[in-house]
Amino acid sequence: MKTTFLFERKNYAIMIAGIVLIVLGLALMAGGGSEDPNVYNPELFSARRIIVAPFLIVLGLSLEIWAIMHKPKAQ
Repeated sequence: MKTTFLFERKNYAIMIAGIVLIVLGLALMAGGGSEDPNVYNPELFSARRIIVAPFLIVLGLSLEIWAIMHKPKAQ
């Protein structure tokens, strides 16, 4: 009996790339707090946290959707 997988190797590679982008985006968004809650830290609203990180997360989620929907060419 031959075992068949739900997706091809290319689909799994794209899924892994999407997961890496999502994790990278979450890592870039982390931090920025202050040790003292009474002190304002402007790093909280840096471009890295409000532009780059969400963009990477959305890009990673888009890759995940594309990897799931991508249908391999018939051989």
